[in-house]
Amino acid sequence: MREGDLTYDDFLRRLNIQDVLLDAGYHLNRRDGLRYPSYVRTDSEGRRIRGDKFIVTQNGRCCFQPPEQKVYNVISFIKAHPQFFAEYRAGISSDRLVNLVCNRLLNHPIEDRATRIIQPKRDIRPFDIANYDLHKFDPQDRATQKKFYPYFKNRGIDLYTQYAFHRDFCLATKHREDGQRYANLAFPMRRPKEADKIVGFEERGRARRDGSGSYKGKAEGSNSSEGLWFASPARTPLAEARDIYWFESAYDAMAYYQLFHTQDKELRRAVFVSTGGNPTAAQMRGMLAATLPAQQHICFDTDLAGMDFTRNLIHEMYRTVRATIEETPERKPYLDSIQDREDLDGGKIELLPESLQKSYERFEVEQEKSLSMGASSQCRPEEARHQAEVARRCYGEFREGLREFLGLDGANDTTFTREQPEYPHKDWNEQLLAEIKLQESADEGQTREEEPEQERHTGLRR
Repeated sequence: MREGDLTYDDFLRRLNIQDVLLDAGYHLNRRDGLRYPSYVRTDSEGRRIRGDKFIVTQNGRCCFQPPEQKVYNVISFIKAHPQFFAEYRAGISSDRLVNLVCNRLLNHPIEDRATRIIQPKRDIRPFDIANYDLHKFDPQDRATQKKFYPYFKNRGIDLYTQYAFHRDFCLATKHREDGQRYANLAFPMRRPKEADKIVGFEERGRARRDGSGSYKGKAEGSNSSEGLWFASPARTPLAEARDIYWFESAYDAMAYYQLFHTQDKELRRAVFVSTGGNPTAAQMRGMLAATLPAQQHICFDTDLAGMDFTRNLIHEMYRTVRATIEETPERKPYLDSIQDREDLDGGKIELLPESLQKSYERFEVEQEKSLSMGASSQCRPEEARHQAEVARRCYGEFREGLREFLGLDGANDTTFTREQPEYPHKDWNEQLLAEIKLQESADEGQTREEEPEQERHTGLRR
């Protein structure tokens, strides 16, 4: 029978999301009961991987991964997690992968492709870097650098940026049983508490010749729940980092560095983090626990998913800070008034000591002035900026008093800023490519202006 004999509608109607979860290496978590079945992954020693759980909904048709509310059906789950399936290989289209996986699960052979019909794989072996041949980038050897050209050229990532991050990427070729060899650009993933151990790869393939994009995913068996890619051009240890920059991909992190490192020399000392897509709770908590005193720069994409990721990361920051506070009878009423996923200043102010209440009132007055001056066309910009600084100073005084009341060490009170690429760009790599194109157009225009007028009219070139 032909591959086209079954459609996506057939797959959605005839397959249960639990079949797909089992095939992806997840196991039924019986401790959660069966009303809302949940599926979890285990490590090489059979221990449950924290934060990697899917809850089944809609009578077995869909699932989601808490705390995210994004719902996956049979099709979207396979497309979002291609590395979990036996048929996956570098460069395969997501539609082709869905057809292969679903036809196999339905015991529906695909004509002329019997060798690709693989029995369901219930367990995925943990990532082992020994299963790969690695080619590293040597800043002193141009011959080693040439092989990276196809992976960085279409992204606009120049050699100087590659030099800055050269220790934190490589080309990885998997040892495959069928003898085929596929090399991917690999960004090693590690857990913050075990920074010397690689637990997976964030992978990118070569750009396709037809311009249709390229493979992106994670290496088979990667610890996607806890592992992240993180790197510092100056090799700053996590515990000493003053600035942490969060991205959805390593390409975006490198693009951001290329865009701004000449303006901000301190970027070399910063730590750049990629979650490799949807950030998990375990990823965020692990990195925040290791870098709590640092300024957290949230640089996720500007689309709806990026906005969700930003909110979740901010909420995890609040949660991490709250966990360091010792609850006493004096503090408990105020702490209990802080709603879930809110900052420490989100409680009922009237439950604080009188001196803190007055401090907050001063901040409110100055903040209201600042907002009013900022919105007024009759106010000079320098006056509005001055008032904004007054409001910030008043909040800082209140925050310091709040920390003292709660017994919170200032080093454990994290701060953050949201940074976004310029409109209409969705991510930092997109902005980098746009700026490169703009510069090329400007250079071309300058070259034409410098040509003698007769050469321009006759079409002659120097």
